[in-house]
Amino acid sequence: MQTDSSIALLNANYNTTPTPVDNTEQNDALLKEQTDKFEAFFLKQILDIALSSDEEGGLYEKDAGDKIYKSMYNDTMSNALSGNLGLSEMLFSYLKEGR
Repeated sequence: MQTDSSIALLNANYNTTPTPVDNTEQNDALLKEQTDKFEAFFLKQILDIALSSDEEGGLYEKDAGDKIYKSMYNDTMSNALSGNLGLSEMLFSYLKEGR
């Protein structure tokens, strides 16, 4: 099967406007958003490990959708806790110095 990428190449040529160099506030906001998302991902990995238990009496009963409920709970908790742990701020400062 051959993929036709001609439309993608045409669309890539339309977005040729240069990004302004003096737009540091917007770049800082985007960088902070990405570091917060990384912290949320990191927290979700920790919560997945910490809350995974095969024993009875856990947070959710064993049923057909228990993995879905656990995943949704961990997603919500990691997003709520992100930005407050300090990892995001440390990563933001480090990446901002590297520019």
